[in-house]
Amino acid sequence: MTTRLERNVTYGILALFTVLALTPVIGILSTAFGSQNSLDTGFSLPKDGLHWSNFADAWSRGHFGTYLGNSVLVTAVVVAATTVLAILAAYAFGVMRFPGSTVLFHLFVIGLTLPQEALVVPLYFDLRYAELTDSYWALILPQTAQSLAFGVFWMRTYFRGSARSVIEAARIDGANTWTTLWRVLVPMGRPAISTMVVITFMWTWNEFLMALVMVSDEAHRTVPLGLAFFQGQHSSDAALLAAASVLIALPVVVVYVALQRRFIEGMLGGAVKE
Repeated sequence: MTTRLERNVTYGILALFTVLALTPVIGILSTAFGSQNSLDTGFSLPKDGLHWSNFADAWSRGHFGTYLGNSVLVTAVVVAATTVLAILAAYAFGVMRFPGSTVLFHLFVIGLTLPQEALVVPLYFDLRYAELTDSYWALILPQTAQSLAFGVFWMRTYFRGSARSVIEAARIDGANTWTTLWRVLVPMGRPAISTMVVITFMWTWNEFLMALVMVSDEAHRTVPLGLAFFQGQHSSDAALLAAASVLIALPVVVVYVALQRRFIEGMLGGAVKE
């Protein structure tokens, strides 16, 4: 049983790390609402009021409407494809038994150890040979493959930890493999799946190197790449840069807040087991 001193120390440590985490966020927000002609950056509130027009100016000048649409399209396809394929593959590796399953699973795990920087150049030449560069497929296919390595590893852990009695009961009731997966195990595994979705969403949304190498056409730029070009054009305007950064980070915050409960449940242990 914890004492009052231990609780106070715990709350003090949590408060300290909360302040450390929120400090840069507060700094960016205060800068984003500042005057575009001001050189002040940091934590002071603008003396002439909040400049909400900074967000509209950054949106229009940086063409973030187009970039945001591209990012939404790429991220939605990558997350959807990764989720479905990872669930199917992880179910096979975690529940079924077939020759070569261990070797195949280790091939997936190897994908977690390979640095992206070592793959992006040969991958570019492969996609250019297939005439897929400067297209959405040049962003979707590589990021789906990269996310699958984590997705299969994560979901296999959940399926291997699922209650065997639940699976056996479903089979006794006449459920086939497909029904057992989608009607029994997937609903039970919503916390684990939500965690995978959030992580995959953040990885895909914030991806910069792949978009920089694979896309040279402005029509296919994503928001991180658009922000980099916007920074080069407005390097001296801190308010516009901060406003653009807030616009780009906002979808990630919204997705995390919407799924935070299941995300935390998945990180702490996944679905409730017997």
